[in-house]
Amino acid sequence: MKWWKGAIAGALFLGAAAITAGGLKDRPPPSLEVQLSKARKGTITRTITGAGKVQAATTVKISSSLSGDLVELSVKDGEAVSKGQVLGRIDPRLYQAAHKQALASLNASRADVQVAEVEVGRAQLEFKRVEELATKGLASAAEVDTVRAQKSTADARLTAAKQMLARNMAIVDQAQTDLQRTTLLSPIDGNVIELSREVGERVRGSDLSEDVVMTIAALSAMEVKFEVGEHEVVHLKPGQPAEITLDALEGQTYSGSVVEIAQKALIKNEGTEAEVTSFPITVALDTRPPNVLPGMSAEARISAETHNDVVLVPIQAVTVRSERTLPDYKAPIEGGGLTAKRTESLAKVVFVVDANNKAQVRRVQTGIASDTELEILTGINDGDRVIEGPYRTLSKELSDGDIVREPEQGAGMKGGRKS
Repeated sequence: MKWWKGAIAGALFLGAAAITAGGLKDRPPPSLEVQLSKARKGTITRTITGAGKVQAATTVKISSSLSGDLVELSVKDGEAVSKGQVLGRIDPRLYQAAHKQALASLNASRADVQVAEVEVGRAQLEFKRVEELATKGLASAAEVDTVRAQKSTADARLTAAKQMLARNMAIVDQAQTDLQRTTLLSPIDGNVIELSREVGERVRGSDLSEDVVMTIAALSAMEVKFEVGEHEVVHLKPGQPAEITLDALEGQTYSGSVVEIAQKALIKNEGTEAEVTSFPITVALDTRPPNVLPGMSAEARISAETHNDVVLVPIQAVTVRSERTLPDYKAPIEGGGLTAKRTESLAKVVFVVDANNKAQVRRVQTGIASDTELEILTGINDGDRVIEGPYRTLSKELSDGDIVREPEQGAGMKGGRKS
């Protein structure tokens, strides 16, 4: 009985040893499930996007340099106006009185000039008469000097009277201008977009500050103003085409172009870690969309640069890897300095799948990017199968030589993008 128990134990031992030996044999590494796409030839456009507000290309604030009560408003908010149209009036009585006073002073100056001219004529005749008598010995030199002085005095009085006349003429012109300014006229064709004063309120005009009565905008020409970063403004120039969408008009796109690029940066939070540098950009709409009003929210997409017949891959297919992990990595020569040793260099790479479903890492040089694709200058050929996801697999887990597979039918999308 003992011998068969030993035989059974031996058989069990041999079976366990065989199973253990089989488990220790080399097994192929498990494959990683990835999403694939094909590199393709195509056209790509660098787009620069910004959000801002719609505004009229021309906006004028109507104010007055005069002070007075607003006695008339001839327009209403939103009303269309034409150039030269009367918009309102400031109480003109004070300025009418000033104009009359200036006219009176002007008339008095003209009379003074006439009197001075008579005196000059009389002094000249007297000087000539005494001078003739002196040549005949009938008048002394002292008498000649006296009439010469009288003639010079008369000439001086005439000059002063003429200067006073010119001064009073300027005062009349100023009074006339002030009187005209009591009537507010529209300088442009447009619409009243804001009324800041009501009839009966006092307008406090000044050459140093403005007291706005109303604002007029030429709504026939609209534009969008927004800010872009310093890395984007270098690719912009006037005339580049743009597409504008408005939050209030979903599903509609309007054409426009870049008309203004600020030459001075706007710096926010200067000197802090949150410092941001931007540049204001203005995009003009080709035509005014119906029902669009100043202040509406808009987004502009500027086509800054276009490349044709280039190799394109999905933008998420490009990732970065440490130089040390790449197959062609070459260690730096010793003695390169502390900076070279401490700084970890990163390289842009794309994983290409070969015929054996192995991932091959390739260094790439990239060009411009759109919202979904990236231009590849070197490293990838048209038709190459590239891995574009999942993100975690592509950015951290995937290595050169790993075996990959696409999701099974029903488990996810197969084939990735169509080339």
